Amino acid sequence: MVTLLLIVLIIGLLILVHEWGHFYAARRLGIRVDEFGIGFPPRLFSRMRNGVRYSLNLLPFGGFVKIFGEHGEGEGEGESFISRPAWQRLAVLAAGVFMNFGLAWLFFSIGAAVGVPQVVEKPDDEVPVSIITVLPGSPAAEAGLHFGDQILEMRAREISLRIESEEDVRNFVDAYRGEEIVVVVKRKEDIREIAVTPRVNVPPAEGPLGIAMARLMIVRVPWYEAPVRGMITLGRSSALILSGLGSLLKELLIDLRVDRIAVSGPIGIFFFASDTRALGFAYFLQFVGILSVNLGVLNFLPIPALDGGRAFFLLLEKLKGRRLHPRVEQVAHTLGFVLLILLMIAVTYKDIARMW
Repeated sequence: MVTLLLIVLIIGLLILVHEWGHFYAARRLGIRVDEFGIGFPPRLFSRMRNGVRYSLNLLPFGGFVKIFGEHGEGEGEGESFISRPAWQRLAVLAAGVFMNFGLAWLFFSIGAAVGVPQVVEKPDDEVPVSIITVLPGSPAAEAGLHFGDQILEMRAREISLRIESEEDVRNFVDAYRGEEIVVVVKRKEDIREIAVTPRVNVPPAEGPLGIAMARLMIVRVPWYEAPVRGMITLGRSSALILSGLGSLLKELLIDLRVDRIAVSGPIGIFFFASDTRALGFAYFLQFVGILSVNLGVLNFLPIPALDGGRAFFLLLEKLKGRRLHPRVEQVAHTLGFVLLILLMIAVTYKDIARMW
């Protein structure tokens, strides 16, 4: 329940910050803003201030901003969005993405200063072996092993082995395939003994237990270096997300392997967030930062209904020398919105199917 509440608050925060970017840019450029809402209607409370209605709404899923002229109304009026030069409209559209990147940079910087678990390339014996992946439906998942568990010891029959390396785990598991073993793990501050039976017949690209391991230790930097480290992490995460989107498009358009597409919706995010909490607050902040980068990158893709789709129509306007008919643009954005909703439903179904 706590994780679910956190996810709702976090996704709401990311959307709210994104919308505030649009709001701030529009106000700075003198474009009329009719309403800035926290949450989505029905409206609970509102107040007019400086010509803007600020509202508090019932559904706590982020927020919205109503900018006069964003749907083509008020053409020719100075305070209308549609009447402004293309560069000003692009600035308003890009401001939401900029705010998501800024928020991610802040979270990455805080995480670097507080200290986050990182994979150690040349660890000593004092660095524990941790589980960094538990495959759905694997023996490890069914037994209750979790992301972030530190493997301390393994037992079978009368034999007990203190775990000092990933190789210790692999050798022990291979020696007792098909037999029940006990894995002693440290989860946060608790020591737990979990019984699990390694598979004899192992699916391709999986192990007998269905886990991936690494040696993790807390790495922190001085506060004055944290902003630089946060910017480096922002750049790397953005590059990885763009690379992942490229692979996704390749699988969709070239390989036609829809079944292999590794994407997650709200349910997948819920379970991943639950796992990351096991590694501490700083690691959870890194996860939220990556979500913020994802939201920023995805929002600026040239897909109708998204900010990037609107920016794409601005580019067409500059190339043609005149604006497309508002009806054409509106239909494109409506179709894009419907397709995005269908995609979300499909991804959510895949998350649920993966659970079973």
